[in-house]
Amino acid sequence: MKRIMGLDVGDKTIGVAISDPLLLTAQGLKTIKRENDKKDIRQLEKIAREYNIIKIIVGLPKNMNNSIGSQGEKVMNFVDKFKKKLNVEIILQDERLTTVAAERMLIDGDVRRQNRKKVIDKVAATYILQTYLDKSKR
Repeated sequence: MKRIMGLDVGDKTIGVAISDPLLLTAQGLKTIKRENDKKDIRQLEKIAREYNIIKIIVGLPKNMNNSIGSQGEKVMNFVDKFKKKLNVEIILQDERLTTVAAERMLIDGDVRRQNRKKVIDKVAATYILQTYLDKSKR
């Protein structure tokens, strides 16, 4: 069964989410602690093979004026390296305010600050992927 993966790529961690086999809902899978691009990509390749990933949606951080800043450049460089290793379509998706939405949801769910830090990137990846899945259903 084929699935889609969502990624929230940060400097210290990568949040990973995957779709259900029907491509309707996104579930947070894990948070990868960043080591270096090579090792990080190797972990993502392993997940992609394990879950039969056919497409990857990567959150692209943009400034509020729609320009791409330094964090967006870092994500684009990571994606370029990733594309060379994995023969899967990778789509960059605007991720403005996804971390804010994820944080708000965790606060509303009464998750303590220390615990929020552990899961925020995975939740943000879930938001990124769910947004893509919802748009592609229309």
